Amino acid sequence: MAAGTIRYWAAAKAAAGTAEEPYQAATLAEALAAARERHAGAPEFDRVLLRCSFLVDGTPVGTRDHASVALHDGATVEVLPPFAGGAR
Repeated sequence: MAAGTIRYWAAAKAAAGTAEEPYQAATLAEALAAARERHAGAPEFDRVLLRCSFLVDGTPVGTRDHASVALHDGATVEVLPPFAGGAR
């Protein structure tokens, strides 16, 4: 089991009601499951997570199965909702 930090950005931050929080988990899937439990009273949180992409220590998770993404002590998980923007 590893201990680290989850950082939430934009809509994920708003849904979580915090910019960051600690986790204790061996995999990204476990860390996200625990976060969902912590924020069970905020239904928007789960909906936002379904649209997010994730970085672990700056490395994109991409389409990898979250259960296969191992976490280590001190790792930072970034939760990034889709960002709007671009030229008009």
